[in-house]
Amino acid sequence: MREMLLTRLSLSLAIALFLLVLPADGPAQTGSIAHDPTDMVDKYLGLDVKGVRLDAFSQEALAPYVTWANEPLWGRTVVITKYEVINEFKQWTVVSQAEVIIPVEFKVLGSIYWERASFLPEPHVERVGFRIKIVGDRWRIAEPILPPHVGQKRMINYVRQAILDEKDQAKRDTLETLLDDLKKAKHEEPASAQAPR
Repeated sequence: MREMLLTRLSLSLAIALFLLVLPADGPAQTGSIAHDPTDMVDKYLGLDVKGVRLDAFSQEALAPYVTWANEPLWGRTVVITKYEVINEFKQWTVVSQAEVIIPVEFKVLGSIYWERASFLPEPHVERVGFRIKIVGDRWRIAEPILPPHVGQKRMINYVRQAILDEKDQAKRDTLETLLDDLKKAKHEEPASAQAPR
């Protein structure tokens, strides 16, 4: 009797949790054309910043946002502090009623080159135009196919985990150096953007 009560309680709890995680607005999550296309771009980039594209198994989470089926193998990852999807319509390029180019600005710290497990600091602001098209009844990113743009904190945690998982001491030492370089990285504002002293 007690086991049956626990089973029912567990089932009720599972159903309640499932209902809590259901999206309130399903079409908005997958780029419904009834919604602003910048919302879809922001969701895609939000997942990218969290490192979804670092793991081949989790890349399928991005499928509802893009037109391409397979992601290339990247030899590098761009490390950023933040990104901004430009919501100002005047800065967009409207190609047609079914296609628009929306600019996005990334505050880049630099890039990790995976073959050598090294970080190359290249602080700058990168502006990229995302070509958004209507595919069926959804907005989708058609291009560009960029290397992963991952947040600094997420990359630090990713490298920490790689250090824990690595058995070879020489590789662990290389990853430790990479971790130190990532922690030191800062985005310097251009001299013209800094406040006067």
